[in-house]
Amino acid sequence: MSSVTPDQPGRRARVGARPPGRPGPARRIPAPRAGGPPSRPPLAVAAGVAAVGAALTSWLPVAVVLWFFQLSEGASSLPDAVRVGLAGWLLGHGIPLTTSAGPLGLAPLAVTLLAGWRLNRAGVHVTRAIGARGSRSPRRAIVAAGAVGVVYTILGVLAALLVTGAELDVSPVRSGLTLAVVATVAALIGTVRTTGLGDLLAARASLPLREGVRTGLVAALLLLAAGAGAAGLAVATGGGDAADLIAAYRTGVAGQAGITLVNLAYAPNVAIWSASYLLGPGFAVGTDTTVQTSEVTVGALPALPLVAGLPGGPVDGLGTGLLAVPILVGMVAGWSLTRRLLLSGSDRAREEWGPLLRPAAFAGPVTGLLVGIAAAASAGPLGAGRLAEVGPVPWQVAAVATVVTGTGVLGGVVAARFLSRG
Repeated sequence: MSSVTPDQPGRRARVGARPPGRPGPARRIPAPRAGGPPSRPPLAVAAGVAAVGAALTSWLPVAVVLWFFQLSEGASSLPDAVRVGLAGWLLGHGIPLTTSAGPLGLAPLAVTLLAGWRLNRAGVHVTRAIGARGSRSPRRAIVAAGAVGVVYTILGVLAALLVTGAELDVSPVRSGLTLAVVATVAALIGTVRTTGLGDLLAARASLPLREGVRTGLVAALLLLAAGAGAAGLAVATGGGDAADLIAAYRTGVAGQAGITLVNLAYAPNVAIWSASYLLGPGFAVGTDTTVQTSEVTVGALPALPLVAGLPGGPVDGLGTGLLAVPILVGMVAGWSLTRRLLLSGSDRAREEWGPLLRPAAFAGPVTGLLVGIAAAASAGPLGAGRLAEVGPVPWQVAAVATVVTGTGVLGGVVAARFLSRG
């Protein structure tokens, strides 16, 4: 039966109340909550971890591939594999190596792309670690990217010192400066995107500039994709010759795998050379050589499977259709520009030519600039003598890409505009 306790006069007693004089149960006092923000690692620690992680994840595949490649030459010691892997890693960042056979400056762009992607992610991680995500702060984006660049510079100098020896020589100063630029730019792309600064800059840019850059980027990617497709088709056609070149090394399975992977590391270079071939300027595979749609002049070539895809002479017959690829690429980019603006509900784009022609005029120079930079990155020496010049001439590729794709973009805009009216 519930206890009834007396209350003050004139009030009804409460059922189940505590009898007078008996202490009640002890109440738990909640612990005070931490009032400060969550602890974050210092900038130096975050940048160090991110940059070292980016360096290791881009160096390790290079070291493994070159170790397989060394098996074809009977040299497979672990110290040599580490050292050669560091040399290939530096070469992938565009740092030339001085060897007994002459300068080696033809960067394997597959390594370059891998390193750039990892540095981009390093910028993202550092931005999040210091709490700058979504801050839209230019200062914090630059500070985070600069911190990654500083750590990466130190790693580049140390790698150059470890690589330099009797047969290899790398300039530590050149290595440090190059890696500083590469790491800072790649990380900055990640920090700008993570802080939201990129969206802010895009929103503030004028519509013709924003759409022109976007269309030029689309045209450049389509042109490089067309080059990659043409190169892949050429190598597949000459697959028998490529297999014979690999078998000529007379190595085991590991050595042949290493040779194949080294060639794949240069596949992006070949895609850019193929795009230059489609544009017209072509490329060189040594001094006094020319590989163009109108002329092919080559001498003795290195025994690499990729050379099996080189054309045997000028294009003729159905092959002349390749000359129309850059124009078609520009037309596709111009068509997408027109459809994008019309679908966005722009009344001016439906009634006037200006909103369409202004971004189209920007697209050609943007494409030329991007393709020219790619051509410059894909070229370099493969030693002294006749292999001192390998790859396309950047300014020629940039100029032709600007004119050809710019014309195609304008043609695509005009065609899409007239067809949309119908």
